[in-house]
Amino acid sequence: MSKKIVIVGGVAGGATAAARLRRLDETSTIVLFERGEHISFANCGLPYYIGDTIKDRQKLLVQTVEGMSKKFNLDIRNLSEVTQINPDRKTVTIKNLSTNETYEESYDRLILSPGAKPIFPPIEGISEATNIFTLRNIPDTDKIKAVVDEKNPKRAVVVGGGFIGLEMAENLAERGFEVTVVEMANQVMTPLDYEMAAIVHDHLRDKGVNLILEDGVKAFSQNGNTIELSSGTKLCSDLTILSIGVRPENKLAVDAGLNVGERGGIQVNDYLQTNDENIYAIGDAIEVTDYINGNAAMIPLAGPANRQGRIVANNIYGKEEKFKGTLGTSIAKVFDITVAATGNNEKRLKPLNVNYEAVHIHPSSHAGYYPGAAPIALKLLFDPSNGKILGAQAVGIDGVDKRMDVIATAIKGNLTVFDLTELELSYAPPYSSAKDPVNMAGYVATNIMNGDVETVQWYEIDGIVAQNGLLIDVREPIEREMGFIKGSINIPLGDLREQLNRLPKNGTIYVSCQVGLRGYLAARILSENGFKVKNLDGGWKTYSSVFNQSTSSSSQSLEEVEVSIKIDASGLACPGPILEVHKNMKKLQSGESLQITTTDCNFVKDITSWCDKNQHTLVKTEREDKHYNTIIKKG
Repeated sequence: MSKKIVIVGGVAGGATAAARLRRLDETSTIVLFERGEHISFANCGLPYYIGDTIKDRQKLLVQTVEGMSKKFNLDIRNLSEVTQINPDRKTVTIKNLSTNETYEESYDRLILSPGAKPIFPPIEGISEATNIFTLRNIPDTDKIKAVVDEKNPKRAVVVGGGFIGLEMAENLAERGFEVTVVEMANQVMTPLDYEMAAIVHDHLRDKGVNLILEDGVKAFSQNGNTIELSSGTKLCSDLTILSIGVRPENKLAVDAGLNVGERGGIQVNDYLQTNDENIYAIGDAIEVTDYINGNAAMIPLAGPANRQGRIVANNIYGKEEKFKGTLGTSIAKVFDITVAATGNNEKRLKPLNVNYEAVHIHPSSHAGYYPGAAPIALKLLFDPSNGKILGAQAVGIDGVDKRMDVIATAIKGNLTVFDLTELELSYAPPYSSAKDPVNMAGYVATNIMNGDVETVQWYEIDGIVAQNGLLIDVREPIEREMGFIKGSINIPLGDLREQLNRLPKNGTIYVSCQVGLRGYLAARILSENGFKVKNLDGGWKTYSSVFNQSTSSSSQSLEEVEVSIKIDASGLACPGPILEVHKNMKKLQSGESLQITTTDCNFVKDITSWCDKNQHTLVKTEREDKHYNTIIKKG
């Protein structure tokens, strides 16, 4: 039966629904109203157009009004704002923004896809400021790019450390700005737990971004050129981007008597219907079900919005397809690293009193002997009672995206950590290892599930040592020169069996290494010899991401030196790179230099401590493609 379907809002949800509706039925009347000029654009690509990575503005326009109207036989009316829903009459009231004409349009079914708008808080001086922008659509992008291109500003402040905020920080830095990021929380990127976000913090600072955490904006003055923070700090800004979150566009829904949740999201059932059976809602404006914990959530992402658009069209034509919730799988490029997450993090699980365990691993993106291998910091959360995967996070230069996609797929397929060990994933040296990082995360988790090892977390170990707990660092002595946990003693793994008679059996022994692997081996040795033992999950690498934050690269020497020895340590796992430096440094005379090429950004950070301890000079570190070239002068 032919229907008249009205859609409010285009872009991901609305445009997808319109196209699907037409594919299902050639006879229905489909009317799409869009307040803006553009009905379908690549909003995720907007920061990269501002940064000149995307140079052709036209490429941001996924569909034009004319093109989509002809292709799908749609009645598309842009620059037309729906100002009211009249459920009793099954009509909407529209204002033509070009002519100011107001009229009503009837519907059999109504789809709301109004999206979410950036939060613009009533901060003192914000209304008088002329250099403050938010980024949501093409007009916003044009305004920001015009300022960047034409006014030649030098200093930018990004308020908010979410995905869009950091993408803007990167692109403005690439355009030559001095960039400051101000974030009220103690970390950037909410989907990450703190220790994973700390890796991002370090990278931002290495890239010259002035990162200010646990501080907010108190006031703007001098037309926005001065920003006063809650701490009293004052910043100078030629261009300010507000990126502190979004709120659902729910006014139409509220005025029409539709139910909304605590955070303002339009409430829908499994079939994306509101409490009015003739009105559906999709996209960033709706409250969704968290796929992991089953609670209501606001998760504004393009992927779910597209999927909802397809599902709502199916349901209007009687296919009765459920929307099963949102995992929140997300990814972002932050300068040289990729950051990704799926499912729940610890911050989400703890308040819900969910029983979980966490594992941290630091595998290479592909076989270490093939050029370009880089480490991935991968965190997996799971239920120790049944192995259910609850979430994952990853940060790295290469290979992060496909690992997160595999884990997200595993969650949707109801796989457990045991199943991760059995996944047969594609392998060749340029792409992975025979044991993929996802397999390895599964192995570590199943070791815990099977009782082969107990672990302690990075945030617990200092307290344990402070209470006179025995912590054995099983790394080589030279590795400790790059940093160690205070209060630990050093017994290298190779010497551990000979030292067993010195160790007490009347309490728990804690062991640590660089990434957790040698700690696990030490734990098995001790356990097999009758000791109670726990391994520090993720080792020094996870611990130091929080407690060994680099301050700045400005301490490096600016002198030009002649390199006497070049070392290629690309793809080498710990302790390979530092052992190579130690061995070759002995061949140099005082004042001579060596250059080491690595793919591990953590080595770049740790080598600073090693140079200080051994009174050598870190001349400089430069990034080239996926490699770091570090020059060290002896003495």
